[in-house]
Amino acid sequence: MDKRTRARELAMQALYQLDVQGDDYLDQLTFFFRESEEDGLAIQLAQEWTRGAWNHLVDCDKLIAEAAIKWELSRLSGVDRSILRLAVYQFCYCSDIPGKVVINEAIEIAKKYSGQQSPRFVNGVLDAVLRRLKADGRR
Repeated sequence: MDKRTRARELAMQALYQLDVQGDDYLDQLTFFFRESEEDGLAIQLAQEWTRGAWNHLVDCDKLIAEAAIKWELSRLSGVDRSILRLAVYQFCYCSDIPGKVVINEAIEIAKKYSGQQSPRFVNGVLDAVLRRLKADGRR
């Protein structure tokens, strides 16, 4: 598996844990990543992306809520919410990653970790977010 793909999976899992346990879980991130992965680059990226997404949670959630018109953020599954948060963070703060790559990776993670309808939902929400960011000149 590609190291960046693995880092995204780890970051999504860590964001899910943060969503459930709150800020207290931040102290356990390093342990979680080291227990789950041996590759240093994957761990480094997962740490960076997890902390970044968590630090910009309000901004990411706002963009998700605006794009997921008929869905309240609290009603989304924790996995889908974590996938979307990571992807939106990467749209906004990781300009070196093309938007299409972010969307494709998020869809693949949704296929692997979430429900049958999730890949389509994730695709739709992320496509709307990316279009908005481009229209606003932020991507």
